[in-house]
Amino acid sequence: MNSKNFKALLGTELPIIQAPMAGVQDSKLAIAVANAGGLGSIPCGMLSSAQIVDEIKRFRAATSAPLNLNFFCHELPPFDKQAQARWHELLAPYFDELEIAADLGQGGASRMPFNHEIADAIEAFKPEVISFHFGLPQENLLERVRSWGAKVISSATTVAEAEYLAARGVDGIIVQGVEAGGHRGMFLSDDVSTQVELEPLLTKIASRVDAPLIAAGGIGDSHGVKAALAMGASAVQIGSAYLLCDEANTSSLHRAAIENAANTEGSTVRAEGCTALTNLFSGRPARGLVNRAMSELGAINDSAPAFPYATNLMAQLRKASEARGMSDFSPLWCGQNVGSCKKIAAGEMTLALMQQVTQLE
Repeated sequence: MNSKNFKALLGTELPIIQAPMAGVQDSKLAIAVANAGGLGSIPCGMLSSAQIVDEIKRFRAATSAPLNLNFFCHELPPFDKQAQARWHELLAPYFDELEIAADLGQGGASRMPFNHEIADAIEAFKPEVISFHFGLPQENLLERVRSWGAKVISSATTVAEAEYLAARGVDGIIVQGVEAGGHRGMFLSDDVSTQVELEPLLTKIASRVDAPLIAAGGIGDSHGVKAALAMGASAVQIGSAYLLCDEANTSSLHRAAIENAANTEGSTVRAEGCTALTNLFSGRPARGLVNRAMSELGAINDSAPAFPYATNLMAQLRKASEARGMSDFSPLWCGQNVGSCKKIAAGEMTLALMQQVTQLE
């Protein structure tokens, strides 16, 4: 294993971080992974301060293990009525088909960036790890987090982003390969052509950055864990493999789509053709299972309003479609390694991921 000691970084028995996955998990999944020896994570980007506190309290009541709280660091742009109108024009046929009227009001801003109000709410709990997506917060906020004794980690999708994070003294860098499900952590560029697979990205970053690296993207079994550690990672972050676990809140429609994709492509291969990067559901590139919206509108569409405002109209279509038992407009986040998703307990999954890894620092 890499000489960087993962126990000093994560405080866990195993070099596994359960990826924070907004919309499909809460503290139940984090608790299960933590009790199995990994680092449990709670996604906070779509929660109010009060909801975050409730989740922390549930976690603390169930386990004394370390906790990772994850936050977004995007800048919230002003609501653009014209962009929303253009988006509605493109989506109008679907509203007609579903026989619903579109609400063009400001929406989607439930994805809030980390701020002082949130810091005030969580400070007393002194979370062991704080992870960020889309870069880092303002320096005064970052200093607050460090003053609690929390380890700070953030995602990099390019060498330049990793160097940026290292220069700002993060404790660890999540190297997010393009195979990963959910939102890309890109923050220095919005060019999706810069996004590459985990293996070459991890190799390049390991040669350029002197910081503990956490591999993420396409890792779904113990062979993948072992390979990532051998390439220089101190730990791995795994999300999609947990989507079918008992403690996940993945919807029945989302679960069915995952199972269908795995059955179609075979459970032991990467199902590259089943997933794609898309900006339709939020305005930022994210990997999910290909559904009707992505097929008909194109996975990346320039008409999608800036993050997070594309969510407004798509969420309305999603609600109406799901009420009819369809996932045509649902963000079915999932990584390329669809076959790694198993209907088992999260603790069992966590231990299974370590079967081929025998030497831990």
